[in-house]
Order: sequence, then structure tokens, then C-alpha cells
Amino acid sequence: MKPILYSFRRCPYAIRARMALKIADIDYELRNILLRDKPVEMLQASSKGTVPVLVLTDKVIDESFDIMLWALKQHDPLSLLDNIDKSLELIKINDTSFKMALDRYKYPTRYKDDPTDWQLEASKFVKQLEYLLAENTYLLKNEPSLADFAIFPFIRQFTMPDKTYFENTFPQTAIWLETMVNNNIFKNVMPKQPLFNNPDIKA
Repeated sequence: MKPILYSFRRCPYAIRARMALKIADIDYELRNILLRDKPVEMLQASSKGTVPVLVLTDKVIDESFDIMLWALKQHDPLSLLDNIDKSLELIKINDTSFKMALDRYKYPTRYKDDPTDWQLEASKFVKQLEYLLAENTYLLKNEPSLADFAIFPFIRQFTMPDKTYFENTFPQTAIWLETMVNNNIFKNVMPKQPLFNNPDIKA
């Protein structure tokens, strides 16, 4: 049985999982969903109710970074798992304090907070990336690392509330983001796909 991936196209966690599966050249069944219409099969596989969820013959992996690691352990043509300690440090910050600030910046109505405060809080991490990108084309060297693929979908979201602020404040990060968005790996996993629950609709 091929692995089954439950995914929402625009979710940054799902994006990085799909990119890792693409890099590893793993053939899988994509079940594209809408978060407001979660299929019973996904909830049976993982009661968390969040994407991505990767269903394997012998186990279920429902954390995006764990999916990345699993995929790259099968096949790692870009050597993304080599010397990953620095990548892991950045990814941990991205997935914790930065993601919390990002959500409150993007969705001020939901959290009833001042988005300006959270813009500044989230910017602390982006400033770290800006310093790194002053030294190299990518975050840790002059070719993509695990950190680049794991983090850039979230920086892409950071630009959405105020792209002018992002580009003016973090010019090196803006160049890096454009490079990552134009990467064929990202482009390959982003086309709209038929919905698992409603194949007549693409999303």
C-alpha cells in the first residue's frame, strides 16, 4: 500500500511535508482536504484533526517535521540530514515562539490582540534570519539546508499581512523567500488538487 498523506494545500506544515516527500521521491496518495470538512478516515487515523497526517502500513505520523525526517531517511538526495544541528535550532524557534507570534499577527480578530505588537515579536526571529542571509545565499550555507525547506512556508505567511513592511525591513530575507518560492520543489507541490471529499472541486 502506498503511503497516504492528508493535506491542506496552503498549510505551511503540510507544505513542508509535501516538499520532503517530493525531495525523497516517495510515491504516495495525496488526499487533499479542507480543514472545515475533515474526512472521517483522517480523524480515524489521527484524532488530532490537524494536517498533515501520513498513514503508513505500520504507523501513522501526524507531525510535519517527523514526516520530513521519515521521508528523508528513506532517500536524501540533497543531503539535508547531514550536520543538521544548526537546522534543528532554527526550526525549533520557528515552530514555537515564532509560530505563536505569527498566528496572532495574522489573525488579530481571532486572538483579540494588537497585531502591531505581534508583528514586532515575530520580527525578532525574521531578524535572525536576515543576519544569517547576509552571510550566505541560504540560511546556513550557499545551498538549501533542512532549515530552509522547513521554515520558508512560515515566512511566506509572515509576508501576507504587510508585504511592504517585510520587504523594506528584511531585504535579504525577501530575496531568499523569492528564491525558495521559485524553487521547482515548492512549485511542484502547490498546484490545486481535487478534494478528497469532493473530487469535482479543486482547492
